[in-house]
Amino acid sequence: MTVRQGRTIGDVAHSTGLTEDTLRYYEREGLVGPIDRDASGHRRYGDNEVAWIGVVTCLREAGLGIADLRRFTSLLRADGVATERSEFLRQRRAELVRQADALAAAITVLDDKIAHYSDDPS
Repeated sequence: MTVRQGRTIGDVAHSTGLTEDTLRYYEREGLVGPIDRDASGHRRYGDNEVAWIGVVTCLREAGLGIADLRRFTSLLRADGVATERSEFLRQRRAELVRQADALAAAITVLDDKIAHYSDDPS
């Protein structure tokens, strides 16, 4: 579909903190889009696409790889797999909780060491 409205790839890159190359890559990988084009063939992103890019970015920052994101995107595009979607997210959430617990334990150790060395008169 060709549209004349929407945000340019540069605008979206600036607002999301991603590069234009990353946005194109996400589109090639099927993580976003298809993105509408204007009469000149330039990408035009709507609000829904920009919001989805925010979700993809959040999931990437949470440690999901491209393969996981492809799987989740395919689950979203498929009909009748709501339980698979929620199970996918539950599994990823459980992994993040495990990672957060490990980080919290490491921070506690570091805090103890900082306190120990801060109190050390030598």
